[in-house]
Amino acid sequence: MTVSKPGDSELHLFEAEVGGHVFLVDGSRLFDADAGTFNELNAARGRGGLTDVLGRLGLQPDAPFIDDEPLADPPLYALSLAIAQKCNLGCTYCYAQQGDFGGTARNMSRETADAAVDLLLAEAEPGDRRNLAFLGGEPLVNRADLRAVTRRAADLARRRGVHLDFSITTNGTLLEESDAEFFEEYGFAVTVSLDGPAEVHDALRPYKSGRGSFDTVMSRLRPLLVRQRNMQVTARVTVTPRNLRLRETLDQFLAEGFHSVGFSPLLRSPNGEGEMEIDSLEEMLAEMVDCGREFERRVIAGERYAFANMVNAMKEIERGTHRPYPCGAGAGYFGVSAEGDLAACHRFVGDDEGFMGSLKDGIDRQRRNGWLADRHVHRQDPCRSCWARYLCGGGCHHEVISRGRPACDYIRGWLHYCFEAYLRLSAGGDHLPFAWQPETATV
Repeated sequence: MTVSKPGDSELHLFEAEVGGHVFLVDGSRLFDADAGTFNELNAARGRGGLTDVLGRLGLQPDAPFIDDEPLADPPLYALSLAIAQKCNLGCTYCYAQQGDFGGTARNMSRETADAAVDLLLAEAEPGDRRNLAFLGGEPLVNRADLRAVTRRAADLARRRGVHLDFSITTNGTLLEESDAEFFEEYGFAVTVSLDGPAEVHDALRPYKSGRGSFDTVMSRLRPLLVRQRNMQVTARVTVTPRNLRLRETLDQFLAEGFHSVGFSPLLRSPNGEGEMEIDSLEEMLAEMVDCGREFERRVIAGERYAFANMVNAMKEIERGTHRPYPCGAGAGYFGVSAEGDLAACHRFVGDDEGFMGSLKDGIDRQRRNGWLADRHVHRQDPCRSCWARYLCGGGCHHEVISRGRPACDYIRGWLHYCFEAYLRLSAGGDHLPFAWQPETATV
């Protein structure tokens, strides 16, 4: 966290085993730098001479990669349906307030779900790709409608020449053998919420009676884990101060047969319970780096080690991802409540802060465009002075609006480590079992 503190808003300088490096913020461009160039950039940053030095090196673009213009009326490419605003678990940290989003527990009707699919496909052209996700609550509470909506959506997309991907996030307790067959048939990306080994998971994700759910989840998951061909099953771990043994969790879940495993810190819960603070985030960062080091070792040895956070970071650094928003929320992606209201994402269901219209009345374009203008990273502080702003995008909108930005040091520290790991793996690129081949330029 210390070495990744902001030093200049336009670049991040760091030294690794393979020399000095400069990350240029605009365009997310990563370069090797000889000692003279590194020292010159270091002397110029924060003193007004950086633009001249970058210009002389041929690194100052004619126009910025990211400007102040917010998105306006972007096309819709993904919807998540709160197909069941109810849940059988009693996770105290749940953003959905144990499934009902603070309202009356209810299922989404077939008519509402079908109308959402119609909205998603309305402007899709042949060859376009769209995504339909099912969330809750626990979406398998409403299994019959979930399957019917999937079949209809797949048929509509096929007839229009649109590639439609399906996904579901589930707690896993209601899975059946027939679900494995259904998800495999339609190529679902299945995300299962698991918070660690049995004793940890049971403490964080019990049934409402207080009984643990881990053994039930793992038993019901077996048919899915053995069928993964078109379907992929991922474990998503919400990290709290109570489940920080990440390497142990990662290795156990990969051994169980998950396609990949990812970690996400709990930064906001309805009652504040389990939220990560600076000390626990620092501990989490150390655990993440430990997992990353094992990823590096396995990759160089030619082995698969599906640590999702690391794989995604390597790909984003390679492609030079740069964005003024953290995700597609409120732009190409909406959440749909059981009643048919449109929300900026699944986490804003039932929250007026992210209201974006309804299936009945359509997208509220004025509200949407105003929201996107306000959420642009250039409108956020302290983001404007942070070197990580176009990789981070300003942080999850829901978490930032509700709690602020407690995780900035953690995010920068993780990205700093990922740069170093990317450079180490670049040096041994012929060993990488991925589609991407890392390369860096030199100045």
